[in-house]
Amino acid sequence: MQRRDFLTTAGLALAASRTMTGQVALPYFDVRQYGARGDGKSKDTASLQRAVDECAAAGGGVVYLSPGIYLSGTVILKDNVTFHLEAGATLLGSTQLADYRHQSGPPVLGDANGKHLIFAREAKNVTLSGAGRIDGQGPAFWVPSGRKVPPPEDAWRDVATYDWKPLDRPSPMVEFFACTNLRIEGVTLANAAGWTLRPIECDTVAISGIKIRNPIIGPNTDGIDPTCCRNVFISDCDIATGDDCICLKSEGPYGRMGLTKNITITNCVMTCCCNGLKFGTATRGGFENVTFSNSVIYNEQVPLNARVISGIAIEMVDGGWVDGVAISNIRMQRVRTPIFIRLGARREAGKLRGVTIDNVHATGAILTSSVTGIPGHDVEDVALTNIRIETEEGGKSEWTERAIPEVEKSYPEARMFGRLPAYGLYCRHVTGLKLDNLRLAVAASLTLGDQRPALHCEAVTGLRVERLEATAPSNAQPLMRLVNVRDALVSGCSAPAQRGAAVEVAGAESAGVRLLGNDFGRAAKAVDVRQDVAAGAVE
Repeated sequence: MQRRDFLTTAGLALAASRTMTGQVALPYFDVRQYGARGDGKSKDTASLQRAVDECAAAGGGVVYLSPGIYLSGTVILKDNVTFHLEAGATLLGSTQLADYRHQSGPPVLGDANGKHLIFAREAKNVTLSGAGRIDGQGPAFWVPSGRKVPPPEDAWRDVATYDWKPLDRPSPMVEFFACTNLRIEGVTLANAAGWTLRPIECDTVAISGIKIRNPIIGPNTDGIDPTCCRNVFISDCDIATGDDCICLKSEGPYGRMGLTKNITITNCVMTCCCNGLKFGTATRGGFENVTFSNSVIYNEQVPLNARVISGIAIEMVDGGWVDGVAISNIRMQRVRTPIFIRLGARREAGKLRGVTIDNVHATGAILTSSVTGIPGHDVEDVALTNIRIETEEGGKSEWTERAIPEVEKSYPEARMFGRLPAYGLYCRHVTGLKLDNLRLAVAASLTLGDQRPALHCEAVTGLRVERLEATAPSNAQPLMRLVNVRDALVSGCSAPAQRGAAVEVAGAESAGVRLLGNDFGRAAKAVDVRQDVAAGAVE
């Protein structure tokens, strides 16, 4: 019996056995019976598509790829089709752009376009599964950028992917538009030329146990980009890529745009040189009811420009809104900036509110975490609780004197403000900010310590700082600096032995600042009220 006959017989036997146990048997379509060679040299696109088409015409079933290398251009999945790659099977994307059929809707060129290796449009009950591999041969679509490499002292703001620029390319490698009951499970997605996997305008999406392996230098090689999807479940994924690992977006290249709503992400391990979990940058519509939990975001001992820029990046810059985000139990290692929350106005100002981040432990940070809005448009209702951040930045006192630009229309990124006047957390233009049980520390390896306050809050209304502990600045800077804050309560906090005040209050707009039940006895001074503060503003 030949190998493919054996596999077909085995598959039919499996279906029969399932029938005997009372389960529904699925029709079985071995792509080799449709002419696929699986030798890595012959183009198998037509054979794969015939198998999919017949499977769909039969009412659904399993399109089966046995071990082998199937060189292919675009394959379009359809209703009730399970596209299954057995262990040892590789769907290998062609390096010839003409082999990718442009799908109408997205632009011809761009980070995301209409050319894909796997695609489905308005399909129901589609599954991509198996222990096999989908390989886009991405490096074939990149060339050296020829850029001038920045000096070593600027490595903190550099990105390794800048060494390469893309040619016209298929992106995303795998795209599902307006599908319902979509499942992607078990497969490895590797070497995407651009974005790796985008479900867009889909309803009920389960992505579980997949592995993404793109080179760290790959330009715009996002991992998973759920866009305007509802009821999405992402779990147990292992992602290593060049750009953002998981990036929620809101845009409508196909001509319509719904909410990004009811998203759960859990039990994932992620590494890259951009952002771990990111909202944006395309943020034209709404993001509601998003949870992210029990995950690891890390880098190994790699150069600074190959490290994750932000572990958690919630960005709203195109007029949309964020309402209802719960993040918990996240471990970060060597992430440049653990937390970055930004409301800007690249197109127009939107709304960013209702964010809770709990139980984050980050070591090896080299940039300050931040929560920032813009004048007239505050970030609202943010709670950071049980946060532990250890920094290795080694900040200088003169950084506290910098005028931090608003950069309202700039592309949002944790590096956008330059060096910030606090080593742990910087907050500006926020209403309703709760900081509870923060542990902000300077790494013991920094023999000169850090010369900035641990916390800087400016133009914040409704501030609550409770149970904060932090490493003392290595000079006479205060532990906390509050500038133009109103309705602020600092309670249950403790200060280490230090040369400066525990709390400094500044700014003519400061009012209603209360300090209750704190342990500031080891600081040189409990509170330093600057001359520009109105009488009675501090209680």
